[in-house]
Amino acid sequence: MAISLTEAAAGRIRQMLERRGRGLGLRLGIRKSGCSGFAYDLDYADEVGADDTVFEEFGVKVVVDRDSLGALDGTVVDYARDGLNENFRFRNPNVKNECGCGESFSV
Repeated sequence: MAISLTEAAAGRIRQMLERRGRGLGLRLGIRKSGCSGFAYDLDYADEVGADDTVFEEFGVKVVVDRDSLGALDGTVVDYARDGLNENFRFRNPNVKNECGCGESFSV
């Protein structure tokens, strides 16, 4: 099982944590949502629970709960700016289908 960060994503997460003033890293999960079934769920990781798995890349931790891990295995998290838009992007090899708006996916 593995979750990877690009250098750009790690840098952005580090900036967000520094601005916030606390936190261990990024908490990444999935939740039921949208027309295709699931959406990515991002939050600050302030602690690591017994059911969490921690990955670290470029000095940044990514915490994933057990229920989300199978659907996220192999995912690469990137961060990109395009004009005035900026967001995290996910290259998830488990995705079978995405909705037209790109907000949800199925595995």
